[in-house]
Amino acid sequence: MRLNFLNKFIFLGCLVLLVACNQKEENYSPEEIAEQSAELNQYFEAEFQKDVADSPMMQTRLGQKTNYGKWDDFSHLKYAQDLEKAKKRLEYLKKVDVAALNKQTRLSYDLYRQNLENEINDYDFRFYDYPVNQMFGYHAELPAFLINMHQIDSVSDARAYISRLEGIPRVMEEVIGNLKIREQNGIVPPVFVFDRVLESSRNIIKGKPFGKSSENSALLADFKSKVDKLDISEQEKKELIYKAETTLTKAVKPAYQNLIVFLETQQKRANNDAGAWKFPKGDAFYAKALKRTTTTNLSAEEIHEIGLAEVARIHSEMEKIKKAVGFKGTLQDFFEYMRSDEQFYYANDSLGREKYLTVATDIINTMKARLDNLFLTKPQAKLVVKAVEAFREKSAGKAFYQQPAIDGSRPGTYYANLYDMSAMPTYQMEALAYHEGIPGHHMQIAIAQELENIPQFRKFSFYTAYVEGWGLYSELLPKEIGFYKDPYSDFGRLAMELWRSCRLVVDTGIHAKKWTRQEGIEYYKQNTPNAESDCIKMVERHIVMPGQATAYKIGMNKILELRETAKEELGEDFDIREFHDVILLDGALPLNILEEKVDNWISRKTN
Repeated sequence: MRLNFLNKFIFLGCLVLLVACNQKEENYSPEEIAEQSAELNQYFEAEFQKDVADSPMMQTRLGQKTNYGKWDDFSHLKYAQDLEKAKKRLEYLKKVDVAALNKQTRLSYDLYRQNLENEINDYDFRFYDYPVNQMFGYHAELPAFLINMHQIDSVSDARAYISRLEGIPRVMEEVIGNLKIREQNGIVPPVFVFDRVLESSRNIIKGKPFGKSSENSALLADFKSKVDKLDISEQEKKELIYKAETTLTKAVKPAYQNLIVFLETQQKRANNDAGAWKFPKGDAFYAKALKRTTTTNLSAEEIHEIGLAEVARIHSEMEKIKKAVGFKGTLQDFFEYMRSDEQFYYANDSLGREKYLTVATDIINTMKARLDNLFLTKPQAKLVVKAVEAFREKSAGKAFYQQPAIDGSRPGTYYANLYDMSAMPTYQMEALAYHEGIPGHHMQIAIAQELENIPQFRKFSFYTAYVEGWGLYSELLPKEIGFYKDPYSDFGRLAMELWRSCRLVVDTGIHAKKWTRQEGIEYYKQNTPNAESDCIKMVERHIVMPGQATAYKIGMNKILELRETAKEELGEDFDIREFHDVILLDGALPLNILEEKVDNWISRKTN
């Protein structure tokens, strides 16, 4: 067991409770346990369906076309409604006799209740975020949703698309209202955020039909390409496209102009303070953000120190590679060489971008052929590799994953941001593809969605430390079966892990130690081989998403720790494929529950 004093105390308390529950369970017959478990699972499913019914956008993500022309409710009143819903659900759960539940349903109960309690406890901090920012703001998310999620297979689907365009003014009005409330509560982004989101917002309303241009806007180009594929007359296509153009001009353009005017005005009232410490009760908020993100009780100082130690360790590993390839000079000199030598970069043109996508796809396909060595369970969902769309590539992250539709109508997608090819070195291609695709996010998320006999809410649960910890662990895993044969590629793997380790230092530096944006950028530049543009984007991500980036390394470390313990305890009986099933086959979990699960598996194997 890997337990500090506090965790030992908690563990012993849980053990006493577990013994009591097991003793009480003897009072229930197998039939009664099956009946009570089925009843609770029906409740979970009913509540999940209520949430889906309440979210037209979730319906679309699930491949459903009910309420296809509508958006979600983004008003501030929704927070209070969700709070009351959470309280009612918690009251229901408090009446459940957990001793009458089978093992899987008890796990669902624990997860569901924990989520409700967190939601209720976090209500006071509901305005402690930036709904419009360079990473995931609504200004970019709404167009991205239409382009990537809203499929057009019929005339009614096309009309629903137009209906959603007509609904954008209402959404923008609600978003602006939320921004005003946040400002009243002292929550205003630093100055740099405005430049990023204003540029993205203006990009949405560039091109036809918003102005005189030879190119279509991103939304019109998407709508036309989808409508052109319909098996209808040319006249019907023209009518639909004309209606879309009219709606873009009369609804979408003024909605974005209103947002732009508000942001331009608010920018004048913003300052350069970067950290959450500037908020009212900012320290308490950040401590809670770290707890939720890592699903641990690690303090900001502890996370900062873990980061410093990991940075030192990985630098030492990189020194070995530097020596192996015969490079003369310091590690900083080696970093500069890796940053600047042309052999490590594809051309910054259409051919270079196409080559990147082709090679990335080949890397994933090669790994896919070796999965039997590492996994018993594999996903059915397909995976594709795409470049981030032009309208959001300048501000979007380096790479990310979009989950498949649960009904199989849409594949999982590994997005590579090819806006600046100097930020996408070839020596990092393997690690990126493994992280975002296979065996990383696609394996974990698609398998979770395809699980049977668990409630729907668990298929879509997202614990950042687990999900991103698995992604980072998946960068290392291929090395253990012979990948990363090129030492430069292995350097790239270490560079990716180093990047996540630096995040522990910089995130806590900015939000707990009052580092400035520039201090964060300088730390990355001095300690990593990444391009300066990478460093800037990462620090700006830290600023608008407090705590989020700490989850990767904390999660990876926990998975490796659990694996090492299992190897030591099981010896020759350890099977990496079985271990991965233990990690993956209950969906995303908080790290403390994941640890319990692995410990129980070890106990069953050794008894």
